[in-house]
Amino acid sequence: MPFLCNFTAETLARMLPRNKQPAEWFYYLEQILPDYEINTKLRVAAFMAQCAHESGEFTVLQENLNYSAEGLQKIFHKYFPDLASTIGYARQPQKIANRVYANRMSNGPETSGDGWRFRGRGIIQITGRDNYTRCSKDLYEDDTLITNPDKLCDKDGAIYSACWFWWGKNLNELADASDMLTITKRINGGTNGLEDRMKHYNHYLQIL
Repeated sequence: MPFLCNFTAETLARMLPRNKQPAEWFYYLEQILPDYEINTKLRVAAFMAQCAHESGEFTVLQENLNYSAEGLQKIFHKYFPDLASTIGYARQPQKIANRVYANRMSNGPETSGDGWRFRGRGIIQITGRDNYTRCSKDLYEDDTLITNPDKLCDKDGAIYSACWFWWGKNLNELADASDMLTITKRINGGTNGLEDRMKHYNHYLQIL
């Protein structure tokens, strides 16, 4: 199914000005997106805008958890309610992930290391053992992503996993309605970064 909009290697380079490998990304996007019916102007713009926000224009493919003590209290107040609780965790990404992602999303306790092992990866930040397991079964029909979580940092793995998430959440339908607010909530769980997502979206609509 071809693209029904002006989505080319040249337009992608304009969409991702911070990215130094637009041609390489387009090689995979061109092959994969149509398989998930992300091929119209509205769908491509919405998908790319959300992924560009989540990944810093496809330049950051794993979650940054290098928080200061103040950052931990602000972002993860539930787990770090005061300065004392941040001691031994501030600027320790692996320990932070193991704590904030412990005992949820099918992860084990903090000591299991699952939080770090299954931290957010890819251009849409697949997170948690349960998501890695389901994504792996659907995409590879085995436990590829459990044994090799970093597969989501490869360009093809990053795009396939984002499309898998997008399709599973029925986001094409919302994209057809230009409902970026609900799309953001389904991806983020809230409205974090909505202004930046909308900025990308409106820019991409003009380019496409």
